Amino acid sequence: MKSDIKSLLARLYEGDRVAAARLITLVENRMPSAEQAINDISKHIGKAHRVGITGPPGVGKSTLVDFFAKILLSKGEKVGIVAIDPSSPFTGGALLGDRVRMREISTNEKVFIRSMASRGRLGGLSAAAVDAADILDAMGCNFVLIETVGVGQTEVEIAQVSDICVLVLSPESGDSIQTLKAGLMEIADVYVVNKCDREGADRLCREIESMLEMQSQEARDEKPVLKAEAIYGKGIDKLVTVIEEYFSKTPQEKLKRRRVKMAEYKILAILEGKMRQRLLSDGSLFKKLSEDVAEGTITAHMAARLILNKALEG
Repeated sequence: MKSDIKSLLARLYEGDRVAAARLITLVENRMPSAEQAINDISKHIGKAHRVGITGPPGVGKSTLVDFFAKILLSKGEKVGIVAIDPSSPFTGGALLGDRVRMREISTNEKVFIRSMASRGRLGGLSAAAVDAADILDAMGCNFVLIETVGVGQTEVEIAQVSDICVLVLSPESGDSIQTLKAGLMEIADVYVVNKCDREGADRLCREIESMLEMQSQEARDEKPVLKAEAIYGKGIDKLVTVIEEYFSKTPQEKLKRRRVKMAEYKILAILEGKMRQRLLSDGSLFKKLSEDVAEGTITAHMAARLILNKALEG
């Protein structure tokens, strides 16, 4: 391992935020040294509570995360935030900026915020974002909050990379709750109806509770439905309490099963990333097969099979 990577890792384990930022940049840019760094970091993770926060666009996820972090900081916790943003189609980078979203807490020494690109993944997550959560875990964060790009029911991957998943909705989400059922609604462990001062908030809470009752009594008992006005910080303290109780009362075996799911997701995400990178590195084959598909000579399924066979042979 190169001396500069060793130095960065040593500083990371001492809680150095600059080292964490540089290491996240390495993994996001897929630098050759990133894999070596992550291999070492893997020996230092598993202590942080990972909280996934997702929901449709415009429901106030970032505002909720901001107040959530403030409460944790007031309790003396060290907080890491990974905010997954849409990718720029030109650069592949995040379109939104962390300091734009959470300026007030970004200067606190006990909080680290990083916006990252979804890299075009439908679920809004990328292998680099999972690695970033590991880096913040190794840095000594007690809580790592992962806020995902709000793209509707495809946003189900968050449950596979978090110990607990919070789904944020607002009264405006009420009309679309039926379409959310097939995806987002099932993966949440906690539901938060934000902007609860608006008309329709009580109705939305009842709809969520009715949906949970249809699943099972266990789901109704174990999945709380909370109200909040995140813009004023109202109701966020209750959310923090619910999550703290989840980690203190949930059997270790159940938490372990979630961590196994995280590991499965990591492996598949890395495989997908490496396959995509290898495919794009041989642009001539990809372009030729794409032209054949467009002309109707072969199908997209056949093209994918040819690419897979070539990758396995290599």
